[in-house]
Amino acid sequence: MSDTSARVADSTGNWVDTLAPQWARPYLRVSRFDRPIGSWLLLMPCWWSAALASAMAHDIRSLPLTIVLFFVGAFVMRGAGCTWNDITDRDLDAKVERTRSRPLPAGQITVKQALVFMIAQALIGLAVLLQFNRFAVATGIASLVIVAIYPFMKRVTWWPQVFLGLAFSWGALMGFAVIFGRIDITALVLYAGSIAWVIGYDTIYAHQDSEDDALIGVKSTARLFGAHTHQALILFYGLAVVLIGVALASGDVRWPAWLGLAAFAVHLASQIRRLRIDDPELCKRLFYSNKHAGALLFAGLLADAVMRAA
Repeated sequence: MSDTSARVADSTGNWVDTLAPQWARPYLRVSRFDRPIGSWLLLMPCWWSAALASAMAHDIRSLPLTIVLFFVGAFVMRGAGCTWNDITDRDLDAKVERTRSRPLPAGQITVKQALVFMIAQALIGLAVLLQFNRFAVATGIASLVIVAIYPFMKRVTWWPQVFLGLAFSWGALMGFAVIFGRIDITALVLYAGSIAWVIGYDTIYAHQDSEDDALIGVKSTARLFGAHTHQALILFYGLAVVLIGVALASGDVRWPAWLGLAAFAVHLASQIRRLRIDDPELCKRLFYSNKHAGALLFAGLLADAVMRAA
């Protein structure tokens, strides 16, 4: 087995490299705790839906605990999902410059060790999920089907980002499942808007690897859209704003939520304006910035929930 202190090429100088015990570093890296952006992006639709559903219920008493549980659940389940992704992609990752230093292709841990770690993370996620009602538990478990098949989609379709959107936007349903014990049209429209957002930001992310992906035959919307990426982002980011706006209107939100949506829209427009698909570092920064875009919308929804419950 190779040196467990060796760093991942596209994530250096983080707390895992400098503070974590050496034995733990490969596990923290395989679950992406060295770069938690994906956990934040998974979390945002969870928080959006929890705030919107609480506002519609005119009751925020359970919202603080729900926010905390969603936070823990998003981080551990994203870790489990990334571990599964790395297990299935270990041979492909070995052929890509940016990913060949990840723990599995680099030989820092074995597939068996990664599987055990994935199960441990999933069990923590299950413990979080069991704090909710039965409908929410069933809804959360149902997402595992999409999580399981997502890593294989880049091999068979030019649209793997759609499947990532289905998985990463599941939280848009969970807030309603937790607060109301059901999923209504407002939740479904919010879910659709979040999927469009994910397709957009993950297309930007995928441009980092488009040359390597072309060489090894991996498909993505980045390769599909190519020079037309800006136009595609206008479509998907625009669709995200419109659909989320329809969900907010359906939820009869007040001005703070609309202000949050406006800030979200301005942020997405700024990403499109700044994007250069031949600049991998810029693509990475713009992808990361979606954490702030999602937080702006959440801030508006949270303020609306507090206002309506007063």
